Amino acid sequence: MAALISHMLIIPLSKTHRASFRSKPIPPPPSYLTQNQKSTNLTVRNNNNNSSAATPSTASWREIHGENEWAGLLDPMDPTLRQDLLRYGEMAQACYDAFDFDPYSMYCGTCRFKPGNFFNALGMSHHGYTVTRFLYATTKMNLPSLFKKSHWPKMWSKHANWAGYVAVSDDATSEQLGRRDIAVVWRGSVSYLEWMADFVMIFLKPISHFLPCPDQAVKVEHGLLELYTDKKQNIDSCKFSAREQVLLEVEKLMKIYHNEELSITVTGHDLGSGLATLSAYDIAETRLNVKRDSHVVPVSVISFSGPRVGNGRFKERLEMLGVKVLRVVNVHDAIPTIPGFVFNEQRSPAAMKLAEDLPWSYMHVGVELVLDHKNSPFLNPNEDSALACAHNLEVLLHLIDGYHGKGQRFELATGRDPALVNKACEKTIAWFHQFDYRSM
Repeated sequence: MAALISHMLIIPLSKTHRASFRSKPIPPPPSYLTQNQKSTNLTVRNNNNNSSAATPSTASWREIHGENEWAGLLDPMDPTLRQDLLRYGEMAQACYDAFDFDPYSMYCGTCRFKPGNFFNALGMSHHGYTVTRFLYATTKMNLPSLFKKSHWPKMWSKHANWAGYVAVSDDATSEQLGRRDIAVVWRGSVSYLEWMADFVMIFLKPISHFLPCPDQAVKVEHGLLELYTDKKQNIDSCKFSAREQVLLEVEKLMKIYHNEELSITVTGHDLGSGLATLSAYDIAETRLNVKRDSHVVPVSVISFSGPRVGNGRFKERLEMLGVKVLRVVNVHDAIPTIPGFVFNEQRSPAAMKLAEDLPWSYMHVGVELVLDHKNSPFLNPNEDSALACAHNLEVLLHLIDGYHGKGQRFELATGRDPALVNKACEKTIAWFHQFDYRSM
């Protein structure tokens, strides 16, 4: 295993190439990296001195936020949109980096940092956001890859886990962005494909059984609805559902900044992207994004490697509410192909019309940006390693950094360190060798 991991993804960088990166340190790299890889794991998440990144964008912030479905901004890739995607992707990655996975800690399942020090502790203060609330979730479902529990008898909670956070841009960043941005960030599951067995066999349910919706035919994957709305009122850490926490915080921030130009951006990776889509729908359906003067604040979802969430009627309802969704996927990743193996958006409209009442008829929402890790010269082409890490968020961020448009040469634009892709691959590789990915 050690031999495999040591040459898993990164092609060793030359000294000249390494020197082009800034050397602001981040927390110590995982123990499974080789010494050579450790030396390259000095982060350069954003280096704006690169000429490609410095090219000015002609798009307004509303266009970058999805007002026109990102038309003309993906091919070729708009440099401001690239920066936005990297920023939200790193905010989602922060959920993994900050999560306490240690089963021998009584705080296993929580965040390792306090809200006020969250971004500073992760070396991400340059993004210019402040965490205003942590989000916690509980569920009746058995999701061992998503919900981690401590072995200690006096653990902080037997039922809840930290699920993400709400953050808001500071004054300087808001001025740069052209608006005050409220970000809702959801954590995904940890082990690749483990949660699939829990969710694939749970069918679509009418969303109106859980959330406000005037259309009984709008359906969403039942497991997501349970995770989003479940609570245990007799337990302090579970008195409020994840849904209630999100809505209360967004409502509070909308009141605080009601005199400013605002946007709401919801993001997540893996299962977190499903929660992002669901919570964005909820914010729009409950009209929390409508100001006192009836001005509608735009709501957008930046989804990374996300599964399908609901049926065709859910897609239509989301569009009617004006929620914009950009789904960033790796073409070799299996997660975006589920649920809905048989009936999905790739079928003819006539076939989907016939199947719309079936409990396993799913459709993707929004605009899709498809990337391919085989286009990167930095990634090891070894088949098992590449396929196993196709779902890795850091790999996806690396691909965003080098993508300029269909058929264009892969060239890093912002100076992110390619060695960051090694951060989350050890568990992925171990799981991959226990699961026959290619038999799906």
